[in-house]
Amino acid sequence: MHDHAPEGGIRGASNRRLLATSLAITSVVMIVQVVGAWLSGSLALLADAVHMFTDAAALVIALVAAVVAARPANDRRTFGYQRAEVFGALVNGVVLIVLSVWIAVEGVQRLLNPGTVEVAGGLMLVVAVVGLVANAVAMWLLSSAQRRSMNVRGAYVEVLGDLIGSAAVIVAAVVILVTGWVQADAVASLLIAAMIVPRAIGLLREVVSVLSESVPAGTHVRDIREHILQTPGVVDVHDVHVWQLTRGAPVFTAHVVVDGAALADGRASGILSQLQSCLSQHFDVEHSTFQLEPAGHVEHDAHA
Repeated sequence: MHDHAPEGGIRGASNRRLLATSLAITSVVMIVQVVGAWLSGSLALLADAVHMFTDAAALVIALVAAVVAARPANDRRTFGYQRAEVFGALVNGVVLIVLSVWIAVEGVQRLLNPGTVEVAGGLMLVVAVVGLVANAVAMWLLSSAQRRSMNVRGAYVEVLGDLIGSAAVIVAAVVILVTGWVQADAVASLLIAAMIVPRAIGLLREVVSVLSESVPAGTHVRDIREHILQTPGVVDVHDVHVWQLTRGAPVFTAHVVVDGAALADGRASGILSQLQSCLSQHFDVEHSTFQLEPAGHVEHDAHA
């Protein structure tokens, strides 16, 4: 058995406070890296700053979206403002793709024309070490809470990626100081850009999936149908629709054909409660809408 009780001290703080602390650390180091990249001429430092920007932007979007999403629904926006996070993620993904492409193009140019590049390896090394230490501290802060929260776990993995990026910059800086091979900076920047692009593409794919109202990843309509059909009194189910307003907010609707005897006996309310509990417990769907129909009911505008 494992003890998952919260620890004392700073690592025992609330998940929101830990994430806010990590955001502060990430933001400060990102600014330091941008300044360091400008002073040292290191493209790898700038790439690592962009890498850290991915984490800072994700946390900022999550915090802002949490505030916006808390606004109540109204007659114009009946689902409220939960899609704010999706639009923020869309902007974030596009910015990351543009920055990654620019870094990759600049990195290739520096590899092809190293004679015009000057990199202050010493300053580059100092700033990279600061980034490595800061990421290590952030990982230490999140190490306990990441075992209890999926959100914190995601932040922990992102910080780990930043730590790897800082390590790559350190290696490049050492190579430049020892051998004078300035192309090491370009190689490190290309490696970091390669780490950013898959994350940005994955983010955009998720945004497209939400906006196109696709079935959430990991949700199988066939399994849901089978669970519904196992409910006593249910004869058939059709017009099943599953989509999500934003990550972790799936929505479900279906037309359920119920045995006439069950409706006559007044068991419709109990069947509806069973169906909603099934969706909530087995498929983590909190918002579900069922239209109960008697056998033989004819749809005037059926979709399939």
